[in-house]
Amino acid sequence: MKKDIICWWSGGVTSAVAIWLAIELFGNDRIRIIFIDTFNEHPDTYRFKDDCQKWYGIEIETISGIGSEYKRIQDVWFAFKSLNVSTGAICSTQLKRLVREKWEKENNFNYVHQVFGFDISESKRVIGLVKNHPNAKGIFTLMLHGLSKKDCIEYLRNEFIAIPLMYYLGFLNNNCFGTGCVQGGIGYWQKMKRDFYFKFLRMAVIEHQLTKLAGEPVTMLKDQSKEATAKAKINPKANLVFLVKNKDYPEIKCIDEMPECKVEPLVDCNGYCGTNDLQRSPTEKEINFSENSYKEILSNL
Repeated sequence: MKKDIICWWSGGVTSAVAIWLAIELFGNDRIRIIFIDTFNEHPDTYRFKDDCQKWYGIEIETISGIGSEYKRIQDVWFAFKSLNVSTGAICSTQLKRLVREKWEKENNFNYVHQVFGFDISESKRVIGLVKNHPNAKGIFTLMLHGLSKKDCIEYLRNEFIAIPLMYYLGFLNNNCFGTGCVQGGIGYWQKMKRDFYFKFLRMAVIEHQLTKLAGEPVTMLKDQSKEATAKAKINPKANLVFLVKNKDYPEIKCIDEMPECKVEPLVDCNGYCGTNDLQRSPTEKEINFSENSYKEILSNL
């Protein structure tokens, strides 16, 4: 039988359950599962991949843009002197979209359907994909069953599949934990600063390095307030937000100047996921990493 249904496995709970529902609908003889690996994932993602393969009874094939032109995700950022812009993250374009498009051309992709893991909250994305990419022949199994991301977590638990560790750490997605995700948003990076200070610091240094190379502010984050959005219509750089204040651009905010974004975790705390929203000790920052030390590193850039 022809493998005429392609499922893109991302490492997250929604794609995992969407693929299982597709197998139930069409049978695993018609399914081919592809994972685009950036080699920047949390190690537990690969354990989750193995568990899903056993669950599906189908191998999850891996393709990647790492290994030829780019040796690691940071190479993309420095090659383009960019992180996250209005058209999306440059790493996502180079290491996911273009890799997928290359695979499609090599595998006669126009003749198959593909399964997307959009949940019930993402109807706008579904409509946009159907309108703008009709040749994708999208199948939206989570929408068909009315499932949210939290529903997917419960679905996996009922199947005795351990969900990726990042959800237990309080994150809403299982993406690019190696460096932290450049599309994570203000709340994501506030949490990274609080719970994974060294990762936060490394990305702050990269932002400042790229800014020097580009000769203009290079950031991941934007102020989405109405005031900042209005200013950005006149000056596109007006709503940018650095992780750490940049002395060369004092007019641009840093993450410490942004309101705290409280994000509700998708899993209930069971004693293990104690990093979510606990009251922090006043000395925690000093214990984890000296405030003066990271300021000294950034000031020397």
